[in-house]
Amino acid sequence: MMAKAEEKKFEDNLAELEEIVRKLENGDVALEDAISEFQKGMILSESLKKTLADAENTLVKIVQKDGSLEVFDGE
Repeated sequence: MMAKAEEKKFEDNLAELEEIVRKLENGDVALEDAISEFQKGMILSESLKKTLADAENTLVKIVQKDGSLEVFDGE
């Protein structure tokens, strides 16, 4: 069974992470709640990073298989 953060779409996880960041930046959260929100944010962040890495790996495989495009490494 997949973790809750992985079941949602990338965009949903990103929106939830952005909401957590807004809450924490406003500072209107009790310390215990802030810690809990921070932990949820870290889990979401890791899930988002994994999704992006998986997507990048898939695109690299497609590009390498086709051979007509070069992989851009950002440098």
